[in-house]
Amino acid sequence: MLIPHDTRIALDVVVDLVNTAPESEQPGVGEPVDGLADTEALYAFAGRHRVSGVNELDEKDLRAVHDVRARFAEVFAAADAQVAASLVNTLVAAAGTTPQLSNHDGYDWHVHYFAPDASIADHLAADCGMALAFIIVAGETERLRRCEAPDCRHAFVDLSRNRSRRYCSSRTCGNRLHVAAYRARRREAAG
Repeated sequence: MLIPHDTRIALDVVVDLVNTAPESEQPGVGEPVDGLADTEALYAFAGRHRVSGVNELDEKDLRAVHDVRARFAEVFAAADAQVAASLVNTLVAAAGTTPQLSNHDGYDWHVHYFAPDASIADHLAADCGMALAFIIVAGETERLRRCEAPDCRHAFVDLSRNRSRRYCSSRTCGNRLHVAAYRARRREAAG
């Protein structure tokens, strides 16, 4: 599946945004932590992802981004493409999408889907919503997944060639589960 660079970046942003949400408490994990608990965390998120046009952020922006985050989480949980498309259409329409070509900050020409004066929530809803729309239009909604590790429910986009990725990270969740399964087999074999 060929994905344009700016779409790939927006997919990475939406995955990171969804993964900032506190998950329900799980045994042994402790209290859920919100990765966007305050405006300082929102500034850090915007800086980490080089979200352009971010000026002053306040509690209103934080609440709006939390709402967008929750709606994106619904897209990852959607039962089918029809439900996902409806959710994305609602997000993108509410953001006041205004497609325009842009070349800034060392990036070649690409499309921004948000108005130049858009809030950070509308910026994320428009750009990330259009990236998810690309996945839906390509008939690839099954690539929008949650980690199968029992103690992790992080979102990810499975861009593997054969759509076989099961974990958010093969280095952490995947490796941890493979090692646990290996040790269980060894214990069973040892009697």
